[in-house]
Amino acid sequence: MEFHVITLFPEMFEPPLRAGMIGRAIEAGILKVRTHALRQFGLGNYRQVDDTPYGGGSGMVMRPEPIAAAIDAVEAERPGLWKILMTPQGEVFDQALARRLSERPGLMLIAGRYEGIDERVRSMVDQEISIGDYVLSGGELPTMVVIEAVGRLVPGVLGNPESLAEESFADGATLEYPQYTRPEEFRGARVPDILLSGDHAKIRAWREEQARLRTSRRRPDLQNRRKS
Repeated sequence: MEFHVITLFPEMFEPPLRAGMIGRAIEAGILKVRTHALRQFGLGNYRQVDDTPYGGGSGMVMRPEPIAAAIDAVEAERPGLWKILMTPQGEVFDQALARRLSERPGLMLIAGRYEGIDERVRSMVDQEISIGDYVLSGGELPTMVVIEAVGRLVPGVLGNPESLAEESFADGATLEYPQYTRPEEFRGARVPDILLSGDHAKIRAWREEQARLRTSRRRPDLQNRRKS
């Protein structure tokens, strides 16, 4: 699967993409991540990419021409990418959306900056995505979140694909059950006896019950979502 990122700060992506399972998947050729520096599509001698907003207001707004030129250039090189604008106004990103995106052959992710992007850019993309109701300085970190969440769902990226079925939000509405490892006792707290029993049927039932309890206590909104 391919990820093409349009950004003012391609250098932000280098360290995270070298580490962990995403880095290994890139080295193995399972994933391809390429950044495209927006500044090279800027206007004039100073490669301008932003300007003051019409109607007044604080901050700067990203101009549409450099973004459109970058989109056109990436599409000419790699046609058929699903184009996503990272914006607080977009659809909230969750595991179900990550799963749907992982089924596509490639994504083009556009990371905004400053006070926002010229409204006309929205007509150039297929989807707008937000990672939550809070403010960041730009779309680079949200873009990395999407790459991580989507990339790990691509076949061959995880060493044990069965673990995907047991994680939080695997079914879209349940947190993961409690996990334990050695030692059996740590500072007075013991591993539940059921996990030491070797009875896999009872362990599975215990984990399912614990997942339901944890979800109801910590994220009742997920249960309500499941019922709706």
